[in-house]
Amino acid sequence: MTQEIKSSSALSRFFDLLKQSLKGENIDFTQGSIRRGVLLLAIPMMLEMAMESVFALVDLYFVGHLENSSFAVQTVGLTESVLAIVYSIAIGMSMAATAVVARRVGEKDPEAASRAGMQAIIIAVAVNAVIAILGFIFATDILILMGSSRVSAEYGTNFTRIMMGGSFVIMLLFLFNGIFRGAGNAAIAMKSLWIANICNIILCPIFINVLDFGLTGAAIATTIGRSVGVCYQLYNLFNGKGVLKVTLAYFAPKVELIRELVKIAAPGILQFVIASCSWIFLARLVAETGGDEGSAGYQSALRIMMFFMLPAWGLSGAAATLVGQNLGAKQPERAEKSVFVTAKFNVIYMGIIMVITLLAADEMMWFFTNNPNVHDIAVPAIMILSAGYVFYGAGMVLLNAFNGAGDTKTPTWVHLCGFWLFQIPLAYVLAKHYNWGPTGVFWAIPIAETLMTVACIFLFRKGKWKTVQV
Repeated sequence: MTQEIKSSSALSRFFDLLKQSLKGENIDFTQGSIRRGVLLLAIPMMLEMAMESVFALVDLYFVGHLENSSFAVQTVGLTESVLAIVYSIAIGMSMAATAVVARRVGEKDPEAASRAGMQAIIIAVAVNAVIAILGFIFATDILILMGSSRVSAEYGTNFTRIMMGGSFVIMLLFLFNGIFRGAGNAAIAMKSLWIANICNIILCPIFINVLDFGLTGAAIATTIGRSVGVCYQLYNLFNGKGVLKVTLAYFAPKVELIRELVKIAAPGILQFVIASCSWIFLARLVAETGGDEGSAGYQSALRIMMFFMLPAWGLSGAAATLVGQNLGAKQPERAEKSVFVTAKFNVIYMGIIMVITLLAADEMMWFFTNNPNVHDIAVPAIMILSAGYVFYGAGMVLLNAFNGAGDTKTPTWVHLCGFWLFQIPLAYVLAKHYNWGPTGVFWAIPIAETLMTVACIFLFRKGKWKTVQV
């Protein structure tokens, strides 16, 4: 009887925690239980990133059942690989915004936090305008450069044009969410992705099948869905109910603040550009050694991997907010403890996912494609990539901890050495010199990620991140 009462009490506390995390309250994370703080941030962040990963899976499901499914899946994957540059800028700027906003909130200065967030938006939109225009104009050439055949590239040109042209929506979606997370309100970030995804799930079959736009319909649905999510974010920024109270005056450029944000964001953007360029190189290497179907299989496996990885990235994002706010409150030891608690949760999550993907890779891929050649390449890719999941989980928490402290230089060096000096050469040697083809590329990924995690652990324990001024 006593055990039943304890179980009931624990379940009740969990649901109270879940309800509070999804409610979107403004919480001070510089005091109280660290474990509770991690969960309050992590639950909406994980659901937010799960929704971001659903975008790719919804597109993969519908285009994977089109008549030219290998062309369609390859186009979606290669376009996403190029869009990774946009994601890099968006994530880099959002990290800078999260670090500065969290630090100002920790210092109890919400007006300065609001101004910093709006200046980050000015920078991001200006940079992304150039990428969007070039991507729209040179869509076909980009696909060919990525290793696509001429026939496949021409088939996917309209999809790539729409996705590249509308990439500013991706930029805003990430950046606004980084601002909300820095303020400690991860629930709004989560809800914006839920709204965007519901729209995408409804619109995808309409534009792809009912209106018969095919692959192009997937791009239209995704862009509209994300745009609706951005509108929801804008409403919450300007309604004056949260910690951040934004007015149009905050969008007036402030040179000093812009310089400060760029100083923090530049290494952050660089670290993700380094990673993105590595993924682009790997995608091209697979296309060269495995052809259009090999490329489609690899891109399918990556979509499955990212579906599980993005929630882990969301969980690890709790470390960035907790580190930023606690350093702002002059509590470096609490900040460090927060990272260890977050890492423990993430390692457990990724361990469970590793078992699931190893056991269910075959069934997963038959659900997403009706092409047996694509399936036969994707299944071993999923199993090989999942070998390093536990290390991915610990590594991404440490990377987010550095970034949340404003120390974006350390992860940049880790990425440069790990991706360009190790992963790319290893993938090339295995794929071409030893004739492993796409399989060599698959193995290079978990090996490199594991070594990068070991490096992060060593650098984190040195503690220099605690002294960074933002």
